Parts: sequence; C-alpha cells; structure tokens
Amino acid sequence: MSQPVLVIAEVRAGKIRQVTLEALQGARLAAGDSAEISAVIIGSGITGLAGELAGYTSGKVYAVDHPELASYNAPAYLHAVKGIVEELQPSRVFLGHTAEGRDLAPGIAALLGAGQISDVISIESGELYKRPIYAGKAFEEKRFLSGSGVVTVRPNNIPPAALVEPAGEVVDRSYTAPGDLRSIVRDVVRKAGGKVDLAEAKIVISGGRGVKSSDGFKPLDELADVLGAAVGASRGACDAGYCDYALQIGQTGKVVTPEVYIACGISGAIQHLAGMSQSRVIIAINKDAEAPIFKVADYGIVGDLFEVVPLLTEEFRKVLA
Repeated sequence: MSQPVLVIAEVRAGKIRQVTLEALQGARLAAGDSAEISAVIIGSGITGLAGELAGYTSGKVYAVDHPELASYNAPAYLHAVKGIVEELQPSRVFLGHTAEGRDLAPGIAALLGAGQISDVISIESGELYKRPIYAGKAFEEKRFLSGSGVVTVRPNNIPPAALVEPAGEVVDRSYTAPGDLRSIVRDVVRKAGGKVDLAEAKIVISGGRGVKSSDGFKPLDELADVLGAAVGASRGACDAGYCDYALQIGQTGKVVTPEVYIACGISGAIQHLAGMSQSRVIIAINKDAEAPIFKVADYGIVGDLFEVVPLLTEEFRKVLA
C-alpha cells in the first residue's frame, strides 16, 4: 500500500482501549510491517495518551484535544477527523467494532468514498478479512477490490500491537466546532458499570432466566470477583427485570468474544448465541440436559447453578489464593 494507513483510537475512562491496540495490529497485518501507519486520538486532556499511543506506531499520532470532545459525539468527532482523513487520503482506516466505532466508521467511509468491512475477527495474507455471519454459524472472507477501505475489528480477536522503536511523532491538530453542530455531549453516565468492561473482558459470566431474580446474580458476581471477570446476561434475564439492559449479550445487545464464557441458567436461544458463540471456550451450567446451549458448549455441567456456581467460586478461590 503506497498510501498511509490510519487507525482511529478510542478512549474510555482516561485510558486507551485495548481494541485500539488490536486495530493497530490489524492495520499491520493488512498493510505489512513497512507501511506507514498513523493514528488519530480525539478527546479532552489527551496529551499523555497521545504520547502513549505514539509508542505503538512509527507513523504520526494526530491529537485533536478540545474540551467539547471530552465525550463521544458523532458529528463532532467526524468533523474532528475530517481534515486529517481528507489530507492523508488513507488506503485503509481501522477502528474497533464497538458502539463508537460502528457509529463513526460509516461517516469516515462516506468522506473517503470508501467501502467498509465490519466485525473482522482475523486478517489473512493478501488482505483477506474474515468475519462471522448468520449469528456465528458461518464465516465469510472479504477483500477490497479497489480504492480506500474502512475496517472495524471485533474486540478480543486480533492480538494487541507491541511497542515499536522508534516511537511515532505526536502532531497536535486544532478543533473548531462546525457551525451546524446541533448538540454538545457534556457527560456520559454509564449504567450498571462493572469492574471489567464487558466487551473487552477475557472472562464473561452470564445469567439467564434461570437466575430467577435480581438476587440470583449474586453468586455470579462473587465468581466474577474471584476470576476478574465481567458479568453479562441474556435478553430473557433483562426482560424479566433481573438486571439492567446494559448487561445484555446477544443479537440486540453486546457481542463478546472472551477467552472463557460461562453461561449460567441460559437456554441458548439463537439470538443469544449471536452475541457469544465465537468465545474461545464456552462452559454451560443448566438444569435442563436438553438445553440448546450445550450444543455449542465446550464443557457442560447439568445441575442447579445455585449449587454449582458457589462450588466453583470456592474452588477457584483456593487455587488462585
């Protein structure tokens, strides 16, 4: 690729998200080690983060720092990146396949007149992008035939980029709000925030209708504390009022690909499988031996989650002590 490759960084809670480093590695896999890979970081008070990001790319890191960019706002962020994209005319733009990345990517594609490939889980030689389809039951491999391309990378699938020498150069870019900007996001309040980000967690423990009540999540929370895991839920559990919809995993919720997924009291409807079937290892705990979740599970325990989960917590606590 003769044109540069660009990665759009994502910041949360004052830190560069892991998926940004995975997108950087995806850019290297697609473009080759000799390609010029630059990055854009947007936010407020991000000078230190821009320097940190520069350690992962030998190209330039464009820092757009402004108080009005403290929280994600699609029109403002697109305007912030517009001049950089139009100036560089990158051959590829990589983002995380997150709520923010999915929102911003089509706008960048429109600026470039580019194609887009979303939810990529691996990149093969010859720039072949692999992504799941049909709720994870099949995969397709796609490539760009010509022109620029925008790619979103699913978290926890591509290894994060390593530090490089020499580090890249930080370039500060100014920001002036567009005249037609209709709103400014002053703050974002996250509901049901756990200790571990659900989308990027290495271990996820989810509860379904089998937890029976909001109190039924307590054993799952205790196991999650021991394992350093995130807690999720099926739509059935959310609809029943057992937990907040912020925890929902599935076709209409979050898509997760942890190293270990523990499904507790989840039957395994196809809508739920769409959000977790690509997990490395799936462990199912259910009283119903015929539950569909066992068909996709690597390991299954037929039993009452209220008996099994506390036993697992006790044993893991001993092992990890």
